Amino acid sequence: MGIKAFFKKAFNDMKESTKAQHEVDKANFAAAKAESKANWEEAKMSPSQRQARLQKERETQIASANERKAAAEARIDAAKQK
Repeated sequence: MGIKAFFKKAFNDMKESTKAQHEVDKANFAAAKAESKANWEEAKMSPSQRQARLQKERETQIASANERKAAAEARIDAAKQK
């Protein structure tokens, strides 16, 4: 491979890498923008709406904890039978 071909390949690789990183940056910026808008909308919620959302989140967390507890108890029972 000649020096000219080497540099041509290197610059093409850098060009492709730059394009890919730009796509990542655009996606990250869009995500940050959406999260910021979501935070703003949540801040504007009325107290009753906020309480309802928090209660729903708590119920979800309780359900998840109960599932994890049941899985752990099943593992305990399986370990005791061996």
